[in-house]
Amino acid sequence: MTQDRPMNARTYYAPHGGHPPQTQLMTERAAFTEAYALMPKGVMQDIVTSVLPFWDRTRCWVIARPLSGFAETFSQYIMEVLPGGGSDTPEPDAQAEGVLFVVEGELTVELDGEAHLLTPGGYAFLPPASSWRARNAGDRPARFHWIRKAYEAVQGLDAPDALFLNEADIAPSPMPDTDGRWATTRFVDPEDVRHDMHVTIVTLEPGAVIPFAETHVMEHGLYVLEGKAVYRLNQDWVEVEAGDFMWLRAFCPQACYAGGPGRFRYLLYKDVNRHPRLGGVFPR
Repeated sequence: MTQDRPMNARTYYAPHGGHPPQTQLMTERAAFTEAYALMPKGVMQDIVTSVLPFWDRTRCWVIARPLSGFAETFSQYIMEVLPGGGSDTPEPDAQAEGVLFVVEGELTVELDGEAHLLTPGGYAFLPPASSWRARNAGDRPARFHWIRKAYEAVQGLDAPDALFLNEADIAPSPMPDTDGRWATTRFVDPEDVRHDMHVTIVTLEPGAVIPFAETHVMEHGLYVLEGKAVYRLNQDWVEVEAGDFMWLRAFCPQACYAGGPGRFRYLLYKDVNRHPRLGGVFPR
């Protein structure tokens, strides 16, 4: 069994569910617009969890799903697997690729007869048609993100290989002219065109900014792992904090100011490296 090294000075927020009391005020930051959705951490309560076929001792928060006219390329869950739980047939779609990112506890993922122990910060890329299994052999709940996408195959390109990594072992790549105050932790080579999605971690030090309104074809899922910031979404400036999720459709303008006092970090999904679809979906 391979084991990732423990994290150093990194924290990851994970929902624990529960239910608010009747005395709580209903005022919240939740929003669903034509360009983005904001799901604050407070909405991820027991009442909105789901169970999945062939997963035992498991529940999940579905925080993104393909939705016509909105973000259409991916789904994202926050999974909670109790000790002894998991699945021997986790993925029902042979065309789906997946990324797992562990934020609490331990998850053992078995692929091609080899077991990989993922601890907080652990990342797994699972190619389409992978016969993988996942189990929590630890003594406390395992919580992790599961991002799924229908892989867009290209004639002449093989599907990407499986990957099992940990954020602790990867040096962040600083953005140019930022003195390292804005950096991206990349789990796959951005030049590897076999990959049609990237899942990265973006880190902004206190006072750092994304100083222009990014406007691009890629869809985004942004889950805040640590800290707080003010984020520009379309024409709105919204406060976000650890545990919040932002779901951005293509071309939604976006920027950020990380005011501190600590680092602001988020898990980022985007679709990449493929021609836009013309007149419908590619054959699967």
